[in-house]
Amino acid sequence: YDLGLENKLVGNTLYCDYPEAAKKIEKVGNLLTVNFEKIVTLKPDLVLITVEGNTKETYDKFHQLGIKIFVSNPRNYEGIKKTYSDLGKIFQIEEMANNKIAKWDSTVAKISTLAKNYIQKSAMFVIDLKPLMLAGKNTFLNEFLQMCGLKNIAEDSPVNYPMFSREEILKRDPDYIIYPTGEGDNISKIKNAYPEWSRMKAIKNNNVFFVDWNLYSRPGPRFTDAVNDLFTRLHPLEK
Repeated sequence: YDLGLENKLVGNTLYCDYPEAAKKIEKVGNLLTVNFEKIVTLKPDLVLITVEGNTKETYDKFHQLGIKIFVSNPRNYEGIKKTYSDLGKIFQIEEMANNKIAKWDSTVAKISTLAKNYIQKSAMFVIDLKPLMLAGKNTFLNEFLQMCGLKNIAEDSPVNYPMFSREEILKRDPDYIIYPTGEGDNISKIKNAYPEWSRMKAIKNNNVFFVDWNLYSRPGPRFTDAVNDLFTRLHPLEK
């Protein structure tokens, strides 16, 4: 959709819900379950899969069916750009793709430069409250924090999505909490889960951001929209 190629899309997954028109495309499964029969009937020239989202078995099955596959692995901002650029090459609109990427880079550079004007604060990016899981340093979610000038309290973990104890979080005491949940949540959700966290700086100063999971969780062309959204929440006067 971002590259204007939606007319070539004959099928997608139940998770493909943005933009709104994507919901109306023929559904061929989810991340774990693939309806190969339906895909065969749609006769695609190419199937797009990801390393993190699909299994080796799925890849092998497509190969056995004689269907061409493009495998992407967008684990960080550079990976997102590579996937986007590769799609530009595949569909012979490389210049358009590269122009879009140049705009992303400009946005990231601007925000990163502005972020240097502020004293670095600490933050945690919550994946789930129970069990308590955070985004580690080797994730594209951590790059949101980095680009906005925040220090990830979980950056010392070698695990992409480390588990922490409630006591350890209290000890590390982040200045900000970023929690992608969707609409309707407020700070009481965290207070109710861990009452002792009320003593943390982020809670006391009301520096808890409930952000749009749909926007923040997709390693794709809306990456810079999420970076911009977070920076605007941190520094609303920079609008």
